[in-house]
Amino acid sequence: MNNDNILISGLNLELTGALKDTVHEKMLKLFKHNDRIIRVTVELEYQPSHKHEDEFIAKAQVDVRGPAINVSVKSDNLYKSIDTLTEKLMRQLRRRHRLLKEKRNHPHLVDIPVELPKAVLA
Repeated sequence: MNNDNILISGLNLELTGALKDTVHEKMLKLFKHNDRIIRVTVELEYQPSHKHEDEFIAKAQVDVRGPAINVSVKSDNLYKSIDTLTEKLMRQLRRRHRLLKEKRNHPHLVDIPVELPKAVLA
């Protein structure tokens, strides 16, 4: 895995080296748990509000085979948002893996409503 698999962008805030390293380190954990991840896109956003509390939003899209996983988290602390985002992504990946495993281990019978003719052995 190279650095091209994790894309980090910022909206209304400057991405410092420490912030990029933190996000990169957290997202590497996802790759260790699931080797089928193609790419992770993280967007960090700062939204100043009219109240006294500011909001930091962390959004991520994990590209895997099948539908992509999209998660968004709001918080008053950017690092708290990143941690919560990582936890949610881990939960979603575990859930997807569990459902695929369940589907693979317990196939459903297909009921065909038409009478099929019996094959004649010659």
